[in-house]
Amino acid sequence: MNSTITQLDELFTAPDFVIAGAMKCGTTTLHQMLAQHPDVFMADDELFYFDMDDIAQHPDFLFKKKDKLLTHEVARDPKYYQSWYESRFKGAYDRQLKGEDSTTYICSELAIARLAKCNPEMKLVIMLRQPSLRVYSHYWHMVRAGRAIYSFEDTLRFQSSLLLQRSDYCDQLKMIYRYFAREQVKIVLFEELVKNANLVIRDVCTFLGVPEGKLPSDVSTIHANKGQVPKFLSLHLLKCRLFRKSNSGAYQVHFTDAKIKNSRPWFEKVYRQLNPMINKKAPKMRPDHKELLDRYFAKTMHDIDELTGLCVFKTWFSKED
Repeated sequence: MNSTITQLDELFTAPDFVIAGAMKCGTTTLHQMLAQHPDVFMADDELFYFDMDDIAQHPDFLFKKKDKLLTHEVARDPKYYQSWYESRFKGAYDRQLKGEDSTTYICSELAIARLAKCNPEMKLVIMLRQPSLRVYSHYWHMVRAGRAIYSFEDTLRFQSSLLLQRSDYCDQLKMIYRYFAREQVKIVLFEELVKNANLVIRDVCTFLGVPEGKLPSDVSTIHANKGQVPKFLSLHLLKCRLFRKSNSGAYQVHFTDAKIKNSRPWFEKVYRQLNPMINKKAPKMRPDHKELLDRYFAKTMHDIDELTGLCVFKTWFSKED
C-alpha cells in the first residue's frame, strides 16, 4: 500500500483522532457530543479526504472534464486539497484535540493506510451496530438521499452490495489492525450509545485523553439524524428511478465548497408539495428480512467477539433480538 500514501507525506495538519464509521451507527451523534467538549475540535460534516479517490466508496465523486471521467485526487493538486483539508480545522485552538468523522473510512484500505502514514499515533473510534439493522437503516438513508430506486427487498435482490458491504465488520477490523495497534482503536456499539449515552461519551473521552468532567451535563441528550420518510414511498422510488442520472453527482463539488445547481427547481418544488418528507419513523423491518440477513451475517462474523473484545455475537444474533 506504500504507493497509495506517498501523496500525503507532507500533510501539515493531521487529526489527532478520527471517527471512522460505520455508517448509520451513531457517528454523527457521537461527533456532536464530542464537539461539546472544550478540549476537542470536530471538523464540520464528513470530510472524506483520505478516501476521495476510492471509487468503490465514492462513485458520486466522479465527474466529467473534457469528456474524461475523473475523480478527486490529492496528487492532481496537493496544495489545493491540503489547504482545503486544513481549512476545516481553522477554528481549533492549539490545546484542542482535532477530530473528524467519515463513515466510509472503515471500508477503505486507502483511507486507513493514509491515516496511519499521516499520524502513526492517531486514535480511531469505530462505531458498530447489529449488522442487519444497520443495513435496514442504510436503506432508509438512501431513500432520504434520493438514491434508492427499489423497495428494500428488491434492493437486496438487485443491489445487495450497496447495503451489505458496510456491515462486513470482521474484514474491516482485520484490515484496520494491520495499520493500527489495537490500543489505538476504540469500538463503540450503537446499542450502548442508545442505552447509556452518558457512559459511552465519558468512556470515549477517557480513550482520547480528555477530562470527562468538562462535558456539559446535558450532553447525553443529543441525538442527530432524526428520521424522515417520504409521504408516498412508491412515488418517491419511481421518481428516483426516472431521474437517477440527474440525481447523481451530489458530491462532485464536495472539495470546492460550491453548490450543485438544481436543474429542475420548478419540478422539485411541485414534487415536494405532492410528496413531502415527513417526520416519521421508518416502518419496522420485516421479520423474514431480518432472519435472512441475520443468517447471512452470523456466517461471516464468527470471530467478531475476538476482534472487538466485546461479547456481541450472541446479543446480535440471538433469537430474542
